[in-house]
Amino acid sequence: MVEWLEPLSQTLLARALILSPTLYLLMNAAHIMAIGVLFGTILSLDLRVLGMFPEVPLQSLAPFLSRMAAIGAIVAIFTGACLFSVRPHEYAQNPAFLTKLALVTLGVAHALAVHRGTGWRTIRAGGGASTKLRLSALLSIMIWTSAVIAGRWIGFL
Repeated sequence: MVEWLEPLSQTLLARALILSPTLYLLMNAAHIMAIGVLFGTILSLDLRVLGMFPEVPLQSLAPFLSRMAAIGAIVAIFTGACLFSVRPHEYAQNPAFLTKLALVTLGVAHALAVHRGTGWRTIRAGGGASTKLRLSALLSIMIWTSAVIAGRWIGFL
């Protein structure tokens, strides 16, 4: 079923990760830190959109946190792909991994849709968060929390 993924485990990087427990540990640590940056910035932004910490100006906070979340996402996706390459056949058959992949895809698509919407432009212009944007922030928290839980679930299946 997923035999076409097997060549990934033969790449130079995958072989290095397989042969060096230290390199694998560092890649895993980088993945966890990137997830921390991604989730922490998204959670902070979403909570602010929901009305928490009103003394912090959303207009200046939103662009900074969304850029930090994007950096976290890029690093998490890169390091995750590297870790995936070590055992692609196993991960591709792991329901928790597939769930995490679907949730991360949904989360990224959701974030892109929000950034293209009028609610985001209103915030960038100094306006308040609309009800639609607040509901979107709540959905974002649920998606990303679920993705983190699914990621932790991978090792238990």
